[in-house]
Amino acid sequence: MSCSTLPLLTKRIELAERVDANVALTLEQRVRSRLRIRIDDGREVGILLPRGQILKDGDLLASEEGLVVRIVAAPERLSSALCDDPLLLARACYHLGNRHIALQIEPGRLRWLHDHVLDAMVRGLGLQVSVEDAPFEPEPGAYGGHAGDDDRHRH
Repeated sequence: MSCSTLPLLTKRIELAERVDANVALTLEQRVRSRLRIRIDDGREVGILLPRGQILKDGDLLASEEGLVVRIVAAPERLSSALCDDPLLLARACYHLGNRHIALQIEPGRLRWLHDHVLDAMVRGLGLQVSVEDAPFEPEPGAYGGHAGDDDRHRH
């Protein structure tokens, strides 16, 4: 089946009277502007959006024919560091950011895509690191750039 015969999700919408289906996507999938996916009702559809858009959990995409699909951030293997010390947390953010690592920053917690080398570095700074499966919603960056554009996720 060619992509031209698939329903194409070509626009983001703010609200919908109904949602026809959901699709769970990883960060790597959510930064891509062209993607073939299978929605939760089993249908294959294509995503065709302007480049540079990052899909977030809860975003709604629509086709010209009126199909509406909700994006769900899929659980991914993440490393997580909890810390009550804002200075220590800032140091960890600095060192991870200096390596162009996508970070999810929350009060008292950092998350990044699991990498044992980065885990060891953060432990060396004095933080405890755990590994978990959870949805990943990193910071978009100061210029709204491509979260996840580290060496492992070039697009």
